Formats: sequence, C-alpha cells, structure tokens
Amino acid sequence: MPDISVQIASLHLKNPVIAASGTFGYGQEYAGLVEDGVFGALVTKGISLLPAPGNPGPRIVETPSGMLNAIGLQNIGLEAFVSEKMPLLRACMTPVIVNFYGTTAEQYVELAERLSDVEGIAALEANISCPNIKQGGVSFGTDERMAAGITERIRAATRLPLIVKLTPNAADIARIARSVEQAGADALSLINTLTGMVIDPETRRPLLANITGGLSGPAIRPIAVRMVWQVCRAVRIPVIGLGGIMSAGDALQFLIAGACAVQIGTGLFVDPAIAGRVAAGIRQYMEAHGFERLDQIVGSLIV
Repeated sequence: MPDISVQIASLHLKNPVIAASGTFGYGQEYAGLVEDGVFGALVTKGISLLPAPGNPGPRIVETPSGMLNAIGLQNIGLEAFVSEKMPLLRACMTPVIVNFYGTTAEQYVELAERLSDVEGIAALEANISCPNIKQGGVSFGTDERMAAGITERIRAATRLPLIVKLTPNAADIARIARSVEQAGADALSLINTLTGMVIDPETRRPLLANITGGLSGPAIRPIAVRMVWQVCRAVRIPVIGLGGIMSAGDALQFLIAGACAVQIGTGLFVDPAIAGRVAAGIRQYMEAHGFERLDQIVGSLIV
C-alpha cells in the first residue's frame, strides 16, 4: 500500500489531509460526524489572548462556487481554550496545530510563549494574513519586512514547529514567503481567503454587515494552486496548500504543484467526511500510477 505519510519539521502526519483553521472549530463540533483520526492533523480556530466576539451578522453569504465570510476571528480566548478545549483535544488521536493571531507583535509573542507550555499541542500556525481584521494581521502579511520581523520574534518565543499562514492579498507572495523562511519559519500554509464583497441590488446594500469578507471555496482554487506553485519554487521549507479542495483530484493539484500537504476548509461544510474520501483518493491515484511514497508526487509538475 502506498505510503501517504508526511513529515513537516518534527511533526509526523499519517496522511497529508489537514482540517483548516476556522472551519473545524475546536474539534468537538464535528464529534459524531468525523471519525477520530481520519485527518493527518487538525488546525484549531484562531486563538487570541482575550476572547473576541467577532463581527456582527450577517457574517456569511453563499457565492458562486464558494462562500464569503466575515466572522471576524471570533474565539473564546487563550485561557478558556487551554482549560476547556485542550483536554478534549488531547484525547483525540490526531496531532493538534493551534492557529493564533494578534494585533501587535507583543501579542503574537506572548501567545507563542504560553501555547508552547501547553501539553498536547504539536505545532503552531501563525495567522499573519486574515483580511477581516482592521489592524495587525493584514499589515504583517502584506509587508515583507513586517512579515519577516514578526516571524523572527515568534520563532524566538517557541520551540514548537512554526507554520506561517500567508495571505493572497500580498503584491508578491513569493517574496513574502522567502522573507518568512529566512526569518525561521518551519513551514508555510497558503492561501488564506481573498477579500471580496457582495451587494444586494434591490437594497443597494452589502449582504455582509462588515461590508467585505473572505472568499473561499472552489472559486479560488486555481489562484491558490498558482500561488502554491510560485511559493514552492521560491522556498525550500515545506508548503501546505489550501483553497477550494473538494476532492482528491483537487488535493493532487496542490501536491503536484509542490505542496507536501493540504488543508480543507469550506469543503467540510459540504461533506464532513471529506477527509477520508480525499486521503483514500490520493492513495488510489498513487496505486494506479505506480507511486510508492507521497514525496514522489510532490512537486512533480511537468511543464
């Protein structure tokens, strides 16, 4: 049987399919819908130092081949996450990657330091890219020097594997990726959502209370695959691809472009069992084409 396991720094995944941040909640939201251990890893909802209420509603609107969301990084805050959610996450059979964010460099550093001391966390994913907040994230993710600076400070604050999540809203994502790699990131994940807007012609008002939101789903997949391909050519550290994956064929596009693993987000809302289906499909593809190890596919694009 083909080996579809993945090594990302010290993080070993039995398969390359990861639940993306924000769409899987804190894990237990999918209890009874998703079999424990089906994902290679899961990424938690983004955590901030203090609880965040998020944006007012409406916060989600369906779009052609996707959705627009302006949740606004709602979460229960670090202390409640550690005391209430981590005991349940420690009991599962899946490596836990904690996504976190701040509005200042100091908040990122404090979160990294405190999360590093929590039992059961396998890695950290620093969100420097979310387009829904008005300060902090968007600036760090689109400016080369700021992206490198925040990565360097987080790297010094934690011993855990550090994944940095990049925004597609940067002018040159490959340049941002190189700066983050040089600053000490162990891996990159991309892409986050694209900023979009939907207007109701009858009322001439935006359908989201926040006016704009993050576009996800199959509509953004070709852009995501292109950006993953560009970044993989620019860096040597592992890249995790995400953006509109709904099938094994979609995931394979990212792997062939150079990603070593993938994250699934919006697809979970359509089919909670998608992870097992995608992992099985990747293995079937490998069997059909004579591949024994996943790394034989990674970066195998023929041009």
